[in-house]
Amino acid sequence: MKLSKTLRGDSGNMERLAEAEREERQVALEYIAEAWNTAEDDGIATEALAHASLFAAITSLVEHHGETAIAELIATLPDRIQSGEYSLSRSLQ
Repeated sequence: MKLSKTLRGDSGNMERLAEAEREERQVALEYIAEAWNTAEDDGIATEALAHASLFAAITSLVEHHGETAIAELIATLPDRIQSGEYSLSRSLQ
């Protein structure tokens, strides 16, 4: 995405763009959850869904951002996982 000169200097516009991106990601997650639930209802194992989802996500990210950038991103996952960032049952304090 390219930002126009007017957007670069306007923090209000940047905040609106960030909020729009968060909303789009939430809608995308809802689509994925719906597809996931349908697949589970059809008898697809959760582990198979997880592996297929990771493969699809990583290949898409590599296509858009390149192998090096995504390898660096994935290298941060162990610490993020262990800190609870991906645990739905964690409590925020």
